[in-house]
Amino acid sequence: MMLDPRVDIGHVHLKVADIDRAVAYYRDALGFDLQQQLGGQAAFLSAGGYHHHVGLNTWESAGGSPPPPGTTGLFHVAVRHPSRESLARALRRVLDHGIGLEGATDHGYSESVYLHDPDGSGVELFCDKPRDLWPVSADGSLGTARSPLDLDLLLAEATDACGPLDPRVDIGHVHLKVADLERSLAFWRDTIGLDLRKRYSDEAAFLSAGGYHHHIAVNTWESRGGSPPPLGTTGLYHVAVRFPNRQSLAQALRRVIEAGYPLAGASDHGVSEAIYLDDPDGNGVELYRDRPREEWPRTRDGGLAMVTERLDLRALLTEA
Repeated sequence: MMLDPRVDIGHVHLKVADIDRAVAYYRDALGFDLQQQLGGQAAFLSAGGYHHHVGLNTWESAGGSPPPPGTTGLFHVAVRHPSRESLARALRRVLDHGIGLEGATDHGYSESVYLHDPDGSGVELFCDKPRDLWPVSADGSLGTARSPLDLDLLLAEATDACGPLDPRVDIGHVHLKVADLERSLAFWRDTIGLDLRKRYSDEAAFLSAGGYHHHIAVNTWESRGGSPPPLGTTGLYHVAVRFPNRQSLAQALRRVIEAGYPLAGASDHGVSEAIYLDDPDGNGVELYRDRPREEWPRTRDGGLAMVTERLDLRALLTEA
C-alpha cells in the first residue's frame, strides 16, 4: 500500500539539560512561540499557532551532556522557512543573538544554514527552491549541486529580524545518525513506507513522501557500527511523522504490526492521536495525526492544554 503523499514531519522532540536555557534558544533566537510549559520538565513551541513543532524535555536528561562521538541519534533537525526573505530574517536573528554558524550550503533544491543548540543538537535553517529548479540525476533520482551559500547576499534580503516568525515555518526534515544503512532503509522505506529519493553507497540515504527531496535522512558518517547514546544524555527524544487523517494513520499502524515491529506506546493527546516506537538504532519515532484545531483542548484563558490519555488501537485499526 502506497504511503499518502501528504505525509510529512510534524515535529521533533528533544532531550535537553535545562528547560529554561533550551526555551530561550528556540523562542528568542529561533523565534518560535511558547505554546505550553510543564514546569521545569517540558515545553512545547511552534509557529502559526500549531500545537508544537519543537518539544523539549528533561525527563531523562536534566543536567546531562551531549551524546559521545560514534553513537547513533540526531544529526540535525531542519526548520523550514517558506521563503528566502524568511530565512534571511532567521539568520539575522541568530547572528544578533551571538550564535555561531557551523556552515552554509546551497544544495540545489534548498539553501541551508547550520548551527547547534545549547545541548549540542544539530539545527538546520533552510528554505526550498521551486520544485522545477531541483536538480535531477541521469537516473531520474534527486540530484545535488552542493556549493557555498553567500550569506551576505542572503542577509541583504532580511527585513525586521525582531518581527514575529512567519506562521508558515515548520519542520521540513530530520537527519539521523545510524549504525547500518541497510537496516535503517528496511525500517524507513519498507516498514514506514517512505520512498527512497537518493542514496550514497552505504553512507547516506534520503527518503520522503509525495516526491519531496527528503523528510528523513540517515547517515553512517560518524556512527557506523555505533550504539545508541547512554541514558542521561541530551539529543533526540523522538521524530514525529504526521499523517493527514485517521485512516492513513491506521494504515501505518497496520503496516508496522504486519512487519512484526514492536510498539512502545500509544496516546491520545487531545490535539492528536499518536503511536510510538523506536527505529533499529533506538531513535524514538512517533506516528500521528492531528485532530481539527477546533477540537484542541484549551485552558480557560485560551492556552493549549495537551493531555496524555489511552488510545484505543483496536478501534483505530478498524479504519485501516
